[in-house]
Amino acid sequence: MTVSVRDVADDAGVSVGTVSNVLNRPEKVGAETVARVQASIERLGFVRNDAARQLRAGRSRTIGLVVLDLRNPFFTEVARGAEERAGEHGLSVLVANSDERQDREATHLDLFEQQRVFGVLVTPVAENLPRLSRMRDRGIPTVLVDRESHDPTFASVAVDDVEGGRIAARHLLDIGRRRIAFVGGPVSIRQVSDRLAGAQGAVADAGASIEFIGTDALTVEEGRRAGARILQRDASARPDAVFAANDLLALGILQSLVMTGDVRVPDDIALIGYDDIDFSAAAVIPLSSVRQPATLIGSTAVDLLLELQQGEARPREHIVFQPELVVRASTAGS
Repeated sequence: MTVSVRDVADDAGVSVGTVSNVLNRPEKVGAETVARVQASIERLGFVRNDAARQLRAGRSRTIGLVVLDLRNPFFTEVARGAEERAGEHGLSVLVANSDERQDREATHLDLFEQQRVFGVLVTPVAENLPRLSRMRDRGIPTVLVDRESHDPTFASVAVDDVEGGRIAARHLLDIGRRRIAFVGGPVSIRQVSDRLAGAQGAVADAGASIEFIGTDALTVEEGRRAGARILQRDASARPDAVFAANDLLALGILQSLVMTGDVRVPDDIALIGYDDIDFSAAAVIPLSSVRQPATLIGSTAVDLLLELQQGEARPREHIVFQPELVVRASTAGS
């Protein structure tokens, strides 16, 4: 049986309003009365219904965060940064995984809207801004995460992925590689297309060539498949360097290359990933990568959301961090 506020009031011999004040504004109630009400709460096992209270107030104290793939430790770190900053303001974060699927993203957004969340942080699968615009127009502030907004009406926090692609490709060129392959996909994911565009620009400037090897997802499994496709070629037809769109893909490619025993990394094929997740440094051949400040991205997104909620943020505010090259054994010494 659920214990109500009325039950607590009757047990303590006070009004419902007094119980409400003890729960929400205890400074307005005498110490003896507070102690008596708290004793009744403990004795009866009363649990306050914060969800109902927050909905009556018009919004909850929960932030909805929709990420592309929770299997990717990068997004786990983004969520950690968001959760830490939200907690400083008495907010919680509910994380949802779109799994790089627009239908799942839409389902999560609908659920968050029904729950009247405090706001939404989202890494869109594609340019799904009309759906986000409708939600924002209904009073739920929205910040794009790990995605620079090309719509001036949305605030966003991201890393310059075009520059990140350039950094990775320039590094491969600097170590003497000229047959570079970019592995990633689908290109409908903006991070993938931006990193590819940056790499293509750097390679074109150097007069070298770049090959695109598409994948269906940004996972270790897809990386293994891409690596197997590379290994099916004659040695002379293989790329001499691979830039993977993220570290999970790169780790899968590395597994495929190392397991054959006849491909040396980095001597035969240099390999670089993107995100600099913890597993990259711990790989059997430590992986070079392009680092993103994942935790900072998450905390900054919450800061923007708070400003939007308070009416202080500029709608066109787009915060862009710069990526950083991290060189390890998978490209070093070539």
